[in-house]
Amino acid sequence: MVKSSEVLTKEQIITATEETVRRYGMAKTSVTDVAKALGVSHGSIYRHFKSKTELLEAATERWLEENIVAPLADVCHDPSLRGAGHVKAYIRRLIGLKRHYAREDEALFDMYANVTDQSAELVSKHIGRIVGQLTDIMLRGGLKAGNPERLARAVFYATARFHHPAHAYEWKSPAIDAEFSEVWSLIELGLHINE
Repeated sequence: MVKSSEVLTKEQIITATEETVRRYGMAKTSVTDVAKALGVSHGSIYRHFKSKTELLEAATERWLEENIVAPLADVCHDPSLRGAGHVKAYIRRLIGLKRHYAREDEALFDMYANVTDQSAELVSKHIGRIVGQLTDIMLRGGLKAGNPERLARAVFYATARFHHPAHAYEWKSPAIDAEFSEVWSLIELGLHINE
C-alpha cells in the first residue's frame, strides 16, 4: 500500500500489476484492482498509464527485460563459449527460460503471450533485443557471416517453435527436445559454412 505522503511511481504500479495479474489472471485484472492493491484511486494509475492496455504493455516489457533479456545477457558475455556452440547455448537458454515461465509463472507468461499478440511495437522491440544479442555473439565469436544480423535473425526465426509463446502447448511433448536437436543440426551446419 502506498502512503499518502509517498509519490506513486511507475515501478510501484507495474509491481502491483504483476501481483494483481498473478492473483486474478490477466483477463480479470482491472486498473481498479491495481489501484486497490496500492491503496490509491484508479485516477492515480491513469496519471502514469493512459489505459489498461498501456499498463499491461509496460508490465510485459519489464517482465521480458528482467526475466528473458537480462539472463540471456549473461550467456552473451560468457567467455567460455565460442562460435556455433555459443549461439546454441544462447538459444537453449532462451528456450529454457520460456519453458520455465510457462510452467512456473503461468499468469505472467499468459500476460506476455496475450500482450505481445496485440502489440507489434513491443514484439519488434523484444525481437530486436534478442537479435542484437545474437548478432553480438556472432561478431565476437568467430562466425564470419556476410551479414551477422541477418544470420542472427534467421537463427531466431528458425527456432521460434521452441520459444515463441504461441507454441507453448507443444513444449510438453516428449519429442520436443529431439525435434530441437534435428533443427539445430541444420542450423549448425549453416553456421559452420560461415565460419
